[in-house]
Amino acid sequence: MITTDEIERRVEKVDAEKSARRTAAAREVGDLAHRRAALAEELAEVERKLGTVLAAAADVVGVDELAEFTEVAAADLTKWLTAGKPRARRGRPPGSRRPKPDPHPGAAPSELRPRPQVPDPENPVVQGQRS
Repeated sequence: MITTDEIERRVEKVDAEKSARRTAAAREVGDLAHRRAALAEELAEVERKLGTVLAAAADVVGVDELAEFTEVAAADLTKWLTAGKPRARRGRPPGSRRPKPDPHPGAAPSELRPRPQVPDPENPVVQGQRS
């Protein structure tokens, strides 16, 4: 029969191997995630610069011409060009909206709120109960 010490040694061996693999996986995922974040930031900066250059050159060369010259898809060039531009506002400018009509003209504000229900001392019925 196997001893308790031998069982403990076997469990520790398996746990040590598993722990080493878990540590290695966590390290690699962490390193790759940090690298990805750095590359994503670098890519975002390059795209901002592309948008700036495209906007500055718009008066001398169009997107279609640039696409032909550079073999970069016109859709990509357009995406970078419009990414840096502020979006147009929708709707009416502030202050130009008409006020909503009053649904109860002449009514005092206290008349518009529902009155709280007060129990009748002469008819003590608990709410939800039927007599």
